[in-house]
Amino acid sequence: MFNRFFRHSLLVCMFGAALSGLAPAMAATVIDVSSVRLGLHADKTRFVMELSEKPAFDIFLLANPYRIVIDLPQVNWQADDNTERKKGVVENYRFGLFKKDTSRVVLDVDGPVKILQATVLPPISGKPWRVFIDIQRTDFGSFMTALAARRQEKAKNNVVLTAPPVQPSESKKFTVVIDAGHGGIDPGAIGKSGVYEKKITLAVAQKLYAALKKNRLYNPILTRDDDTFLSLRERVNAGRQAGADLFISIHADSISRSDFRGAAVYTLSETASDDEAAEIANSANKSDLIAGVDLASQDDTVQGILIDLAQRETKNFSVKFAEMVTPEIAKSGMTIRGRSHRFAGFRVLKAPDVPSVLVELGYLSNKQDERILKSGKGQQLLAQAIANAVDAYFEASQP
Repeated sequence: MFNRFFRHSLLVCMFGAALSGLAPAMAATVIDVSSVRLGLHADKTRFVMELSEKPAFDIFLLANPYRIVIDLPQVNWQADDNTERKKGVVENYRFGLFKKDTSRVVLDVDGPVKILQATVLPPISGKPWRVFIDIQRTDFGSFMTALAARRQEKAKNNVVLTAPPVQPSESKKFTVVIDAGHGGIDPGAIGKSGVYEKKITLAVAQKLYAALKKNRLYNPILTRDDDTFLSLRERVNAGRQAGADLFISIHADSISRSDFRGAAVYTLSETASDDEAAEIANSANKSDLIAGVDLASQDDTVQGILIDLAQRETKNFSVKFAEMVTPEIAKSGMTIRGRSHRFAGFRVLKAPDVPSVLVELGYLSNKQDERILKSGKGQQLLAQAIANAVDAYFEASQP
């Protein structure tokens, strides 16, 4: 099997510290958000939230693309999800859980903006607590100055983490990290019936975890076990820090053609195998952007001859597993999509030292696939199919 010591001697990771604007005690009271809306004024666009309690919040700007991010303590979202999302400088907005104890609102704006004010108003005239955020267009230079100031402030609190040393295991268990795609503020693809990809992937991941847990040969680990957002880098590092022998990222995407259906398995390549693979990778890689992650602080560059050699070897193992998964999924009753093993530049597969695959269970944009993916029976069959492939993979890897 792949040399663990060699793989983990390469590991150095950086993480951001907790958001400076959030107070430790603010999660003590559950806050309900009853309304979220936009208003247009002559000289500004106003974003309003109505809440049951006074909130602490942190607000900041992001570029490439232009966004405004508002972080709150974890709240109970009761706001209407179907309100108008485009008005004034705001092109769209979304809200949801970003991480444990932190909820997030992301406003997509159409160019450089400045925040004129961010004010909390107490209850008055029958109105609850309200947060008013007034936004106005500005020039590029002013926007970048404000952005730089924020990043400098945040950099002061950054910490450097390294992976724990890998201890020799006497149990000879294989560590399999199961990554349920999307989550929290990032719903992923939305099916014909309105079902979110993040719910499908979590359900299948949990069933796969349960199947592997029954086998004494495996130490399965879930990257998330609830509706929480994880950045792509956090997902990759979950595999690396666990000393994973295999990383399986589970997705159920959507594509522009509703007649396309069936499962496929992807491994990493900087060049996509076809246009469809490129479209799906592009969609998956937008997860951080959707959730309001500062992409400028993410460094996915892999440097060094040793890392390159390690990545070549992990790709070989990844391909080996990918070729075992699709026959098992076919036995489950799910259609296999054309060329079953494909490749593209998925960021979640970029650990140079962990064999990694991304399993697309099917297309939520196709009614037949969606029906299977929403059913408990379909989810169980798919999870067991992947578990069977895991068995075959590690049996074939033994001397």
